Amino acid sequence: MKLIATLSTDAMNPWLLTLVLAYLLGSIPFGYILVRLFLKQDIRKTGSGNTGATNVARSGKKGLAIATLLLDLLKGVAAVIIARHIAAAYGMNTEDMAAAAAAMAILGHIFPVWLGFRGGKGVATGLGVFLAISPLTTLCCLAVFIVIFQLWKYVSLASIVAAAVFPVFAFLFSRGNVSPIVAASFVLIPAVIIFKHHSNIQRLLRGTENRFGKKKEA
Repeated sequence: MKLIATLSTDAMNPWLLTLVLAYLLGSIPFGYILVRLFLKQDIRKTGSGNTGATNVARSGKKGLAIATLLLDLLKGVAAVIIARHIAAAYGMNTEDMAAAAAAMAILGHIFPVWLGFRGGKGVATGLGVFLAISPLTTLCCLAVFIVIFQLWKYVSLASIVAAAVFPVFAFLFSRGNVSPIVAASFVLIPAVIIFKHHSNIQRLLRGTENRFGKKKEA
């Protein structure tokens, strides 16, 4: 029994390490840090109060918004890459661990421990994790995002539609040849991102959602 317990503990260590690292990496609030550092402001008191790139853009500094977008994206990529390396080092399924790390990075971004669990909506970080997991699917969804945004100028609408079609493209390109953990990530991560846009959905239905480029009062 002692040997079994030891083996079980050892088997869990890579998962625990990966999930904690992915969450902490995802929880780095780059939007908050950049706005605080360069503008001496709290981005949570602007617009929607989120720390993502769209709300940073409302500060009037497009450079900071672009930097936030790229850094949030890259932390998602990094979480997946690190997870794969840890899995490979322990001889474990790399794609299962990458998918689990992707989910934790998204949760870290949305619920960062450093900011009272109030962060962004997970779009840029979701783009990063899925670029690392399923590049072709992500590029298709990015194309959908661009088309929707160009037509209506709503970042929220473009994000919601892109997230909604992600599972369709993901299962189409993988032909269903994925593990249950990876399949779950294809569905649950976009679902979380869409859920985080619930207030945007309500405003879209009411016709009160702000188009990109129009400042919103806190």
